[in-house]
Amino acid sequence: MPALSTAQARHVITRYSKINNEANTDRNRRVLDTVEDGPLYAMSVSDYTETEGLLAADRKPYKPWSYDSPGAKLYIPRMGAGQDRWFAAALSDQKGKAPSRLAVFAERPQHKRWEMVSVVDLDTPKLPDIALDHDGYATAIAADGNKHLAADANRLRTAILDNFATGGTNTGTKVFAPTKASKRQIEVHDKTGTRYGAQGTTVFAGTANRYKDAYALKTTDGGALILFSHTHTQTDAVAQSGLQINPGKDDRAWLHDVPRTSITYTFVCNDAATVPAKAEPSRLIGYTCARTDASGPPVPSWTDRA
Repeated sequence: MPALSTAQARHVITRYSKINNEANTDRNRRVLDTVEDGPLYAMSVSDYTETEGLLAADRKPYKPWSYDSPGAKLYIPRMGAGQDRWFAAALSDQKGKAPSRLAVFAERPQHKRWEMVSVVDLDTPKLPDIALDHDGYATAIAADGNKHLAADANRLRTAILDNFATGGTNTGTKVFAPTKASKRQIEVHDKTGTRYGAQGTTVFAGTANRYKDAYALKTTDGGALILFSHTHTQTDAVAQSGLQINPGKDDRAWLHDVPRTSITYTFVCNDAATVPAKAEPSRLIGYTCARTDASGPPVPSWTDRA
């Protein structure tokens, strides 16, 4: 059976927009928790935390918005008995405009409601060709351990972490064909890793990932569109004693304007990639990250004063 009807899916999107606005108006985490879950909820809460760390003068007024539910491109899979229900939607926040985001909504049976668990900013409005049956429904396939695909979610995740950590040297450029998204990750490694020159270092690394759920839809070429998440860290450190890193205003919620000798930032990210059925490179079509934590030792002089 389909995960839900088209009309029901559009209602889910409309409800999400309405309640998301209610939550964002006063950064109400309890209300937000009724429409978001998983990595997306963690990313949204981190935005709240960052805003609350800013001075009142630096906070931007909230502007209500909504997704164009009637114009959403829906990918509703048929589900087997016992399978968790979910669907994907290509969304625009402007009526009549091409989709700019790709989202996953999953049913949470314990709460008897649908929640958005992932959303990715797309680099191009051209969407993957999802295989649809005669009724317009998609086919969900295994995202992990699927031997009929050139790569599964776990391998894609490893390749993305390599893009950040090494610039794609080990697996990133082997698993992924060059796209705007994959090039941007490599550029983050190349530019951020050298910005301090001889005065400091920046190192990216993978870290414990709480959000291991992945979602895959069959494409017309026999491959798949896979939506998944990853978590990585960025550690900035001074090269010698006597130097310090001064946190910026966006770091205030976590670092409280205290100079540090090193800072480790944690990022939770949502990713989307198309994967072929044969042994060819995959394509990263978008990713979205949010800083969810920052920590590091204060400079000795500050510790002494404290």
